[in-house]
Amino acid sequence: MQSKIYQLTDFLPTTKKELEIRGWDEVDVVLFTGDAYVDHPAFGAAVIGRILEAQGLKVAIVPQPNWRDDLRDFKKMGRPRLFFAVSGGNMDSMVNKYTANKRLRSDDAYTPDGKTDMRPDYATIVYCDIIKSLYPDVPVVIGGIEASLRRFTHYDYWSDKLMPSILVNSRADLLIYGMGEKPIVELVHQLKAGVAFSEITEIPQTSYYAKVPTNNLEWKDIELVPHEICLTDKKKYASNFRYIEEESNKYNASRLVQKTGNKYIVVNPPYEPMNQAEIDASFDLPFTRMPHPKYKGKTIPAYEMIKFSVNLHRGCFGGCAFCTISAHQGKHIASRSKVSIIKEVKQVVQMDDFKGYISDLGGPSANMYAMKGKDMEACHECNRPSCIFPKVCANLNTDHTPLLDIYKEVDAVPGIKKSFIGSGIRYDMLLSDSKDAVTNKSHVEYIRELIKNHVSGRLKIAPEHTSDKVLKLMRKPSFDYFGQFKKQFDRINKEEGLNQQLIPYFISSHPGCENVDMAELAVSTKQLDFKLEQVQDFTPTPMTLATEIYYSGYHPYTLEPTYTAKSKEDKLEQRKFFFWYKPEYKSQIIKDLQKMKRPDLQRMLFEKWK
Repeated sequence: MQSKIYQLTDFLPTTKKELEIRGWDEVDVVLFTGDAYVDHPAFGAAVIGRILEAQGLKVAIVPQPNWRDDLRDFKKMGRPRLFFAVSGGNMDSMVNKYTANKRLRSDDAYTPDGKTDMRPDYATIVYCDIIKSLYPDVPVVIGGIEASLRRFTHYDYWSDKLMPSILVNSRADLLIYGMGEKPIVELVHQLKAGVAFSEITEIPQTSYYAKVPTNNLEWKDIELVPHEICLTDKKKYASNFRYIEEESNKYNASRLVQKTGNKYIVVNPPYEPMNQAEIDASFDLPFTRMPHPKYKGKTIPAYEMIKFSVNLHRGCFGGCAFCTISAHQGKHIASRSKVSIIKEVKQVVQMDDFKGYISDLGGPSANMYAMKGKDMEACHECNRPSCIFPKVCANLNTDHTPLLDIYKEVDAVPGIKKSFIGSGIRYDMLLSDSKDAVTNKSHVEYIRELIKNHVSGRLKIAPEHTSDKVLKLMRKPSFDYFGQFKKQFDRINKEEGLNQQLIPYFISSHPGCENVDMAELAVSTKQLDFKLEQVQDFTPTPMTLATEIYYSGYHPYTLEPTYTAKSKEDKLEQRKFFFWYKPEYKSQIIKDLQKMKRPDLQRMLFEKWK
């Protein structure tokens, strides 16, 4: 089908010339981002730009500004009337640029043609420093994943040290954390009402750096261990995280205050999750769903991955120890309406190169759509970081019927041949007894529907480990659930005449994991006939439970010492067990098993060695 022909003015302006085409001699907000500009709801800068535009503002966007030259990219839009907005991009700039071994990555998925080195290290700080030097009197608002997850004293893996809140080094005037639509709209409302920027300190889901926190009778305050004490006492530093995690995901959260230097980092409680009308309004903004025309003839890998996908919801209540999703999007699910989803699907169908296949009907976890507590009053009193660990909460409604209905409606749209589920699923929910017949029936129906109609040859799922001890630290279910799911997967494949593969993901060097745990993982996966492909070393990223354990050596909830493999050598020792089947690792693995005095594992791994 012929897609709509978009004009340059269908995008947010990125150059002075584009401002002139629109007849603008001034803009209200200039938005800087470390990513290429893709006008699509999966790209945070585009979402915030469109949200600001919907408030009647003139918004310009400067993607991947050159920070090395005469800084013309930072000057070309001039002085904005209201404020500058800065985001490092869809990923933390350090995760984007470096591997778990601290080596430069060979490509950047958010840059045209995957070109590397188009953003600086700690991009948010670098951009802000330049803006503040050029326009010291113009307010700067920071947001996106990099700012969001660095809002408190945090461990930075790449410099191997504790860093203060990003507000300190960036000198930004306000930080918006999490999904930013609601706080940015309230900020604009207050500015339009004539409130001075310096007096805007009580918007939920924002943070600021001040000599004294403002008085607020509505919010209870929790004072965290000060930054300077964190620098000298790892155990006290670790103790902060429990409050940070719990208050980031509560309905009735407290304000968090952390003394840093002779001032205070103040982090206001989050907004309640977006309701259906609010999240629909965000996704229904006039996105072209295309990269800006300036990239014509170039490929943006991250866009290619999602161009034929549709996001159904936000948030994840899994609470995995190594994951940042709940820290940024929250654990409560915000789901789009069927009408909004189908509208976007029809837009995808109209794209020139669409061949009839939706690559993903997904979310942070694909099968959490429309799920929430049966008794929401109980949810309002809850501070559990996960709704499904150590077991599925009895108050959680895990009925998959609404999601099955979405799949059915999408597949009925003219032009759709098949829709796939590319996002990860939580199979432990599907295998847990909910005590409700309708819900249990939906679990059975979902597993079959998924395997029969929505797998593109290979279904990727993430057991992450096989050791109960390690899985407990990860907040992941017993590996027994994976075995149960594999049996159902194999049975349904046979019944439906399919020949699909199950591809499990695993992590090595996670806190709590020792060499013997990896050896047992090798045996367990061999017994299930897997030769592992999808594996990774644990990478410490700001604001995860696992990262706090990695740095401090203590579990923040128990303050008990916890082992983590840290050196390059120790990490490689663990990693090689993934590849027990490769001849080059055999002799070293045998030596390690002999040191462990585990001849049983040696026999199980190599008795059929060829």
